[in-house]
Order: sequence, then C-alpha cells, then structure tokens
Amino acid sequence: MARRIDVSTSHHRLKLFDGDRLIKTYPIAVGKILSPTPSGIYTIINKQYNPGGPFGIFWMGLSKPHYGIHGTNNPASIGKNVSHGCIRMFNHDVLDLSSRVPLGTKVFIHK
Repeated sequence: MARRIDVSTSHHRLKLFDGDRLIKTYPIAVGKILSPTPSGIYTIINKQYNPGGPFGIFWMGLSKPHYGIHGTNNPASIGKNVSHGCIRMFNHDVLDLSSRVPLGTKVFIHK
C-alpha cells in the first residue's frame, strides 16, 4: 500500500498512514486566519535539508507552490495557528517524517 499523510488543521495533527494503517501521529502548527493552510490533496515534490530561514532543519515542498511541511526555529509555535499557510513541525519530527515518505507521497489537508 502507498504511504499517505493526513493533516487536520483544526486538530493540529499530522498522521502518517501506510494504506489504512496508522503509523504515527505528530503535533503541528498551521496557518493563521489571514493566511490559512489550504485544504486539498497535494503531493510532496521536493525535499531540502537545512533550507535556511524560519523553516527549521528540513523542508518538504508541496505541489501547491510556496507551501510545504517543514521544521521550525520556534518550537513554542507547535499546536497553534501561526504560520503563513505551511505545516510546521518540531525539527526532530520533520526529520522522522521525511525519512518515512518518498517524493510523490499524497498529502490530504482538511479542517
């Protein structure tokens, strides 16, 4: 079965599935009211270690331009609606997740 990522913006949770089997759940931060995280189905199209700026230790770009799943240099923000629309994770969690998902992994984002 294919791996997939399920993101609940209202619950601040990212879940990794292998088919129908839940592998792991991670706490996340999402977009604020003026720059919400976009709902929809996207694909991981690139990965970058140490992208610089506020993106923490790792970046995974989504098929929606300018959006991604990334680490943070502000761990206190996890669990809140604070980003410009990206999905923000603890640095150790984004490294763990990135090691488990290949490029082309589907990402389902919903409330």
